[in-house]
Amino acid sequence: MRAVAFCGSARKNGNTALLLNTVLEPLAAVGVETELVELAGSEISGCKACMGCFKNKDQRCVFDNDVVNECIEKMAAADVILLGSPTYFSDISSEMKALIDRSGLVSRANGNMFKRKLGAGVVAVRRAGAIHVFDSLNHFFLIGEMIVVGSSYWNIGFGREKGEVAGDEEGMSTMKTLGENIGWLLKKLQQ
Repeated sequence: MRAVAFCGSARKNGNTALLLNTVLEPLAAVGVETELVELAGSEISGCKACMGCFKNKDQRCVFDNDVVNECIEKMAAADVILLGSPTYFSDISSEMKALIDRSGLVSRANGNMFKRKLGAGVVAVRRAGAIHVFDSLNHFFLIGEMIVVGSSYWNIGFGREKGEVAGDEEGMSTMKTLGENIGWLLKKLQQ
């Protein structure tokens, strides 16, 4: 079993990465292979709506000048896809939006290639706007026929400065529970 988490923060090793790693820890503890992919420093452009992925149907975006095709390959190989984003003006980061648009369209062009994989969104926020971000992330999973896994509360951690979400006790507990719930469901699906 494999879980891959994509961190859409422009800050490497920031709050969003800390939250995602907290979700991955219980998975790794039960033998799930885990990976965190940080998009920070990557120049990712949005979808050009060229529909080349529908023409080629090769599970790739026709634009191969950034990390998106590598991310799509990781998604295709995973049983669990986690998307994490900080809250930027009550929405997901531009890096995450580009990844969602391009990988989502490639998936649709190839028969919803991520269907029935498990998915969960994770949000870092300073104060407000996180529910819209959470909703945007979950729409990626739902339109792709994926199974969205929940936790004890919304998958949101509060903090502004790097590492500050670690002080959000409820948020960190929510992430740990999310990882445990994903691990439990993976085990049930294997039976």
